[in-house]
Amino acid sequence: MYNFFIKENQKQNDRYLISGADFNHIKNVLRMIVGDRFLVSENGVSNLCEIESFESDIVIAIIIEENYNDTTLPIKIHLFQGLPKADKMELIIQKTVELGVESIIPVEMSRCVVKVDDKKKKSKQQRWQTISESAAKQSKRNIIPEIEEIVTYKQAIEQAQEMDLFLVPYESKNGMEDTKNALSQLRPGMTVGILIGPEGGFDEKEVRLAFENGGKIISLGKRILRTETAAITSVSMCMLHAEMYLGENK
Repeated sequence: MYNFFIKENQKQNDRYLISGADFNHIKNVLRMIVGDRFLVSENGVSNLCEIESFESDIVIAIIIEENYNDTTLPIKIHLFQGLPKADKMELIIQKTVELGVESIIPVEMSRCVVKVDDKKKKSKQQRWQTISESAAKQSKRNIIPEIEEIVTYKQAIEQAQEMDLFLVPYESKNGMEDTKNALSQLRPGMTVGILIGPEGGFDEKEVRLAFENGGKIISLGKRILRTETAAITSVSMCMLHAEMYLGENK
Protein backbone atom coordinates (compact mmCIF):
# COMPACT_ATOMS: atom_id res chain seq x y z
CA MET A 1 0.00 0.00 0.00
CA TYR A 2 1.35 3.42 -0.96
CA ASN A 3 2.06 6.07 1.67
CA PHE A 4 1.97 9.87 1.28
CA PHE A 5 3.04 12.61 3.69
CA ILE A 6 0.90 15.74 3.71
CA LYS A 7 0.66 19.10 5.48
CA GLU A 8 -2.09 20.17 7.87
CA ASN A 9 -3.63 22.65 5.40
CA GLN A 10 -4.44 19.77 3.05
CA LYS A 11 -7.06 18.36 5.42
CA GLN A 12 -10.72 19.41 5.57
CA ASN A 13 -12.81 17.58 8.15
CA ASP A 14 -12.56 13.87 7.27
CA ARG A 15 -11.01 14.38 3.84
CA TYR A 16 -7.60 15.15 2.38
CA LEU A 17 -7.20 17.44 -0.62
CA ILE A 18 -3.99 16.30 -2.26
CA SER A 19 -2.33 18.40 -4.93
CA GLY A 20 1.05 19.11 -6.48
CA ALA A 21 3.62 16.35 -6.97
CA ASP A 22 1.57 13.84 -4.98
CA PHE A 23 -1.46 14.46 -7.21
CA ASN A 24 0.64 13.79 -10.30
CA HIS A 25 2.12 10.66 -8.73
CA ILE A 26 -1.28 9.27 -7.73
CA LYS A 27 -3.07 10.01 -11.01
CA ASN A 28 -0.43 9.86 -13.73
CA VAL A 29 2.34 7.62 -12.36
CA LEU A 30 0.44 5.10 -10.23
CA ARG A 31 -2.74 5.55 -12.31
CA MET A 32 -4.92 5.09 -9.26
CA ILE A 33 -8.68 5.39 -9.63
CA VAL A 34 -11.72 6.19 -7.48
CA GLY A 35 -12.01 3.56 -4.75
CA ASP A 36 -8.27 2.85 -4.50
CA ARG A 37 -6.79 3.12 -1.04
CA PHE A 38 -3.52 4.43 0.37
CA LEU A 39 -2.02 5.73 3.61
CA VAL A 40 -1.72 9.41 4.46
CA SER A 41 0.74 10.36 7.22
CA GLU A 42 0.27 13.61 9.10
CA ASN A 43 1.90 14.75 12.36
CA GLY A 44 3.17 11.27 13.18
CA VAL A 45 -0.14 9.49 12.51
CA SER A 46 -1.05 7.42 9.46
CA ASN A 47 -4.67 7.17 8.30
CA LEU A 48 -6.16 4.74 5.80
CA CYS A 49 -7.83 6.69 2.98
CA GLU A 50 -9.87 5.98 -0.13
CA ILE A 51 -9.99 8.08 -3.28
CA GLU A 52 -13.40 9.73 -3.47
CA SER A 53 -12.88 11.80 -6.60
CA PHE A 54 -10.49 13.69 -8.86
CA GLU A 55 -11.22 17.41 -9.14
CA SER A 56 -9.09 19.32 -11.68
CA ASP A 57 -5.62 19.13 -10.12
CA ILE A 58 -6.71 17.73 -6.73
CA VAL A 59 -7.29 14.22 -5.39
CA ILE A 60 -10.01 14.09 -2.76
CA ALA A 61 -9.50 11.17 -0.38
CA ILE A 62 -11.81 10.30 2.51
CA ILE A 63 -10.45 8.87 5.76
CA ILE A 64 -11.61 5.29 6.22
CA GLU A 65 -9.70 4.44 9.39
CA GLU A 66 -7.69 6.75 11.64
CA ASN A 67 -4.34 5.76 13.17
CA TYR A 68 -4.36 2.74 10.89
CA ASN A 69 -0.69 1.85 10.90
CA ASP A 70 1.50 2.90 13.85
CA THR A 71 5.10 2.07 12.96
CA THR A 72 6.68 4.35 15.56
CA LEU A 73 9.25 2.82 17.92
CA PRO A 74 8.69 3.24 21.68
CA ILE A 75 12.12 4.95 21.82
CA LYS A 76 13.60 7.78 19.74
CA ILE A 77 16.91 6.87 18.10
CA HIS A 78 19.20 9.68 16.94
CA LEU A 79 22.12 8.51 14.81
CA PHE A 80 25.31 10.58 14.94
CA GLN A 81 27.15 9.38 11.84
CA GLY A 82 30.79 10.13 11.09
CA LEU A 83 30.84 11.35 7.47
CA PRO A 84 31.54 8.51 5.01
CA LYS A 85 31.67 8.55 1.21
CA ALA A 86 28.47 9.62 -0.54
CA ASP A 87 27.22 6.17 -1.54
CA LYS A 88 27.72 4.83 1.97
CA MET A 89 25.94 7.79 3.56
CA GLU A 90 22.98 7.26 1.27
CA LEU A 91 22.85 3.57 2.20
CA ILE A 92 23.03 4.41 5.92
CA ILE A 93 20.18 6.90 5.61
CA GLN A 94 18.00 4.52 3.62
CA LYS A 95 18.43 1.52 5.90
CA THR A 96 18.35 3.25 9.28
CA VAL A 97 15.22 5.18 8.30
CA GLU A 98 13.63 1.83 7.43
CA LEU A 99 14.71 0.54 10.85
CA GLY A 100 13.13 3.45 12.74
CA VAL A 101 15.59 6.28 13.46
CA GLU A 102 14.14 9.60 14.51
CA SER A 103 16.95 11.67 13.02
CA ILE A 104 20.42 11.41 11.53
CA ILE A 105 23.17 13.93 12.33
CA PRO A 106 26.20 13.84 9.99
CA VAL A 107 29.41 14.51 11.94
CA GLU A 108 32.80 15.81 10.83
CA MET A 109 35.47 13.75 12.60
CA SER A 110 39.27 13.72 12.52
CA ARG A 111 39.55 10.52 10.48
CA CYS A 112 36.79 11.23 7.97
CA VAL A 113 37.91 10.30 4.47
CA VAL A 114 35.42 12.79 3.05
CA LYS A 115 35.52 16.54 3.59
CA VAL A 116 32.40 18.40 2.47
CA ASP A 117 32.90 21.92 1.14
CA ASP A 118 30.85 24.50 3.04
CA LYS A 119 29.18 25.58 -0.20
CA LYS A 120 27.94 22.04 -0.83
CA LYS A 121 26.68 21.23 2.66
CA LYS A 122 23.16 22.54 2.08
CA SER A 123 22.72 20.68 -1.20
CA LYS A 124 24.05 17.49 0.42
CA GLN A 125 21.55 17.84 3.24
CA GLN A 126 18.68 18.35 0.80
CA ARG A 127 19.76 15.28 -1.19
CA TRP A 128 19.93 13.20 1.99
CA GLN A 129 16.52 14.47 3.12
CA THR A 130 15.01 13.31 -0.17
CA ILE A 131 16.44 9.83 0.45
CA SER A 132 14.98 9.86 3.96
CA GLU A 133 11.54 10.74 2.61
CA SER A 134 11.68 7.98 0.00
CA ALA A 135 12.73 5.40 2.62
CA ALA A 136 10.02 6.61 5.01
CA LYS A 137 7.36 6.15 2.35
CA GLN A 138 8.65 2.69 1.41
CA SER A 139 8.77 1.46 5.01
CA LYS A 140 5.40 3.03 5.99
CA ARG A 141 6.90 5.35 8.59
CA ASN A 142 4.56 7.78 10.35
CA ILE A 143 7.17 10.54 10.08
CA ILE A 144 9.97 11.55 7.74
CA PRO A 145 13.17 11.42 9.85
CA GLU A 146 15.12 14.65 9.80
CA ILE A 147 18.60 14.68 8.28
CA GLU A 148 20.19 17.51 10.18
CA GLU A 149 23.00 19.86 9.20
CA ILE A 150 26.57 18.58 9.26
CA VAL A 151 28.07 19.32 12.68
CA THR A 152 31.51 19.29 14.25
CA TYR A 153 32.48 16.51 16.64
CA LYS A 154 32.24 18.88 19.61
CA GLN A 155 28.72 19.88 18.58
CA ALA A 156 27.74 16.23 18.19
CA ILE A 157 28.95 15.40 21.70
CA GLU A 158 27.03 18.36 23.12
CA GLN A 159 23.84 17.05 21.51
CA ALA A 160 24.46 13.39 22.33
CA GLN A 161 25.09 13.98 26.02
CA GLU A 162 21.56 15.36 26.30
CA MET A 163 20.14 11.96 25.31
CA ASP A 164 18.77 9.59 27.94
CA LEU A 165 21.20 6.96 26.67
CA PHE A 166 24.36 7.69 24.67
CA LEU A 167 25.94 4.65 22.96
CA VAL A 168 29.39 4.47 21.40
CA PRO A 169 30.17 1.23 19.52
CA TYR A 170 33.93 0.71 19.90
CA GLU A 171 36.36 -1.77 21.46
CA SER A 172 34.40 -2.61 24.59
CA LYS A 173 36.40 -4.17 27.42
CA ASN A 174 33.62 -6.58 28.43
CA GLY A 175 32.39 -7.28 24.90
CA MET A 176 28.72 -8.01 24.38
CA GLU A 177 28.08 -7.93 28.13
CA ASP A 178 28.44 -4.14 27.97
CA THR A 179 26.00 -4.05 25.06
CA LYS A 180 23.51 -6.21 26.93
CA ASN A 181 23.73 -3.99 30.02
CA ALA A 182 23.27 -0.82 27.96
CA LEU A 183 20.22 -2.14 26.10
CA SER A 184 18.66 -3.27 29.39
CA GLN A 185 18.47 0.39 30.40
CA LEU A 186 16.08 1.24 27.58
CA ARG A 187 12.62 2.36 28.62
CA PRO A 188 9.61 3.60 26.61
CA GLY A 189 9.92 7.24 25.65
CA MET A 190 13.70 7.41 26.03
CA THR A 191 15.95 9.23 23.58
CA VAL A 192 18.96 7.24 22.40
CA GLY A 193 22.03 8.72 20.73
CA ILE A 194 24.29 6.38 18.76
CA LEU A 195 27.71 7.68 17.71
CA ILE A 196 29.31 5.89 14.75
CA GLY A 197 32.88 6.48 13.61
CA PRO A 198 33.71 7.23 9.95
CA GLU A 199 35.55 4.97 7.51
CA GLY A 200 38.86 5.81 9.16
CA GLY A 201 37.49 4.89 12.58
CA PHE A 202 37.49 6.85 15.83
CA ASP A 203 40.47 8.79 17.04
CA GLU A 204 41.25 7.72 20.63
CA LYS A 205 40.80 11.31 21.81
CA GLU A 206 37.29 11.30 20.33
CA VAL A 207 36.37 8.11 22.17
CA ARG A 208 37.74 9.53 25.40
CA LEU A 209 35.73 12.73 24.98
CA ALA A 210 32.55 10.76 24.31
CA PHE A 211 33.15 8.60 27.40
CA GLU A 212 33.83 11.67 29.57
CA ASN A 213 30.50 13.11 28.45
CA GLY A 214 28.34 10.13 29.31
CA GLY A 215 28.91 7.85 26.34
CA LYS A 216 28.60 4.15 27.08
CA ILE A 217 31.15 2.07 25.16
CA ILE A 218 29.50 -1.02 23.68
CA SER A 219 30.49 -3.89 21.38
CA LEU A 220 28.95 -4.95 18.09
CA GLY A 221 30.63 -8.36 18.19
CA LYS A 222 34.08 -9.81 17.59
CA ARG A 223 34.33 -8.78 13.94
CA ILE A 224 35.50 -5.46 12.54
CA LEU A 225 32.56 -3.73 10.82
CA ARG A 226 32.56 -1.06 8.15
CA THR A 227 30.97 2.23 9.15
CA GLU A 228 27.74 1.53 7.23
CA THR A 229 27.48 -1.94 8.77
CA ALA A 230 28.12 -0.55 12.26
CA ALA A 231 25.37 2.05 11.85
CA ILE A 232 22.82 -0.45 10.60
CA THR A 233 23.76 -3.03 13.24
CA SER A 234 23.57 -0.53 16.12
CA VAL A 235 20.16 0.78 15.11
CA SER A 236 18.95 -2.78 14.46
CA MET A 237 19.90 -3.89 17.98
CA CYS A 238 18.05 -0.98 19.57
CA MET A 239 15.05 -1.47 17.30
CA LEU A 240 14.86 -5.20 18.01
CA HIS A 241 15.11 -4.70 21.78
CA ALA A 242 12.47 -1.96 21.70
CA GLU A 243 10.06 -3.98 19.56
CA MET A 244 10.48 -7.12 21.66
CA TYR A 245 10.49 -5.70 25.16
CA LEU A 246 9.14 -2.13 25.16
CA GLY A 247 6.13 -2.24 22.85
CA GLU A 248 2.49 -2.38 23.80
CA ASN A 249 1.41 -5.19 26.11
CA LYS A 250 5.01 -5.75 27.24
